[in-house]
Amino acid sequence: MKTYSAKPAEVEKKWFVVDAEGVVLGRLASQIALILRGKHKPTFTPHVDCGDHVVVINAEKVQMTGKKWDDKKFFWHTGHPGGIKERSMGQILSGAHPERVVLKAVERMVPSGPLGRQQMKNLRVYAGSDHPHEAQQPTVLDIASMNPKNKRSA
Repeated sequence: MKTYSAKPAEVEKKWFVVDAEGVVLGRLASQIALILRGKHKPTFTPHVDCGDHVVVINAEKVQMTGKKWDDKKFFWHTGHPGGIKERSMGQILSGAHPERVVLKAVERMVPSGPLGRQQMKNLRVYAGSDHPHEAQQPTVLDIASMNPKNKRSA
């Protein structure tokens, strides 16, 4: 019996659209990372980009469990003395680029390296409900209904 190894030319990529409204961030990010890597396919090959394209809409309406809205902080340094800055998850989601929260959550679940960067190019995240990828006829992927824990009402 031979082990099947997919070639990049043999990979057939689909398009999925995911509505993030009311879905818990970590559960959403893990499902998106699974699809980007191609682990949902029987032809998964670890060293080949066999994942699909994912379009995430309503990223600004994603939910968190517990007190992460206020307590989870993101730090960065400006490079100047005393230049440490911080923002809470709530400040980022209510700011100018709320889609970065979903983008960074998925990015941290995909392997770092050339293949992970190539797979992250197949992810498009939009804060609102409209997206310019209707021509690709994406399949709707309802992550909220996969598990009762995926959806959060408040």
